[in-house]
Amino acid sequence: MSALELANVCVAYGARKALQDVTASFDTGEVTGLIGPNGAGKTTLLRAALGFLKAQGDVRVLDKPLADWSRDGLARAIAYLPQTGDAHWPILARRLVSLGRMPHRAALKPLSAEDEIAIDAALDRCDARPFAARRMDELSAGERARVLLARALATNAPILLVDEPAAHLDPAHQLQLMELLREEARRGAAVIVTLHDLALASRFCDRLVVLKAGRVIAQGPPDAALCDATLAEGFGIAPLREAPAVLAWRRL
Repeated sequence: MSALELANVCVAYGARKALQDVTASFDTGEVTGLIGPNGAGKTTLLRAALGFLKAQGDVRVLDKPLADWSRDGLARAIAYLPQTGDAHWPILARRLVSLGRMPHRAALKPLSAEDEIAIDAALDRCDARPFAARRMDELSAGERARVLLARALATNAPILLVDEPAAHLDPAHQLQLMELLREEARRGAAVIVTLHDLALASRFCDRLVVLKAGRVIAQGPPDAALCDATLAEGFGIAPLREAPAVLAWRRL
């Protein structure tokens, strides 16, 4: 089932066309990777799906037009972890995760028992409970990434948009984060993640949408979407077949 659908979506920043006739669907229970070179339109696509940008075309969330959603309803339907979401504030990690429950609470209302359960579950799913009582500015980059993802998961939204979560993380933390996203898809969420690492994208994503200059140039399973022609057109690269293969790794 498609949780998020875009049909002929266009977005412009002044005279520059950031998205051009983008049509793509994102299904529940799958991790879909948005890939493409810098400036391809990956973050713009996510922001258009959230209604942050004025877009032409049709965006449907859970089979309902984007324009028909209330702000609070959309915040409960889509959880968003932005690319610039790092946090070095002197705030306790658990307190930051609790912000993910804001769409479910009236203004100034205290956390309910249901909120506390959701926060604990999100911390556990991200293996972040051991440092929940520590300040964000005392955590490592990998720990902060897990807390920020827990904040998004605490929303319990059926759609999860994650923008460049693997950036600035070491290989072990990249793998851990992608494993968490796969687990969310197994739980039934539609996970859409932007990535630059093609190895991570091909390994952890069920489907890929490849963008270049605001257009979709390929989409489908990783082995089809990352064919030689797409690599050449989208990224200006080609497989180095005579080089030794680099084996995939796993966390210990």
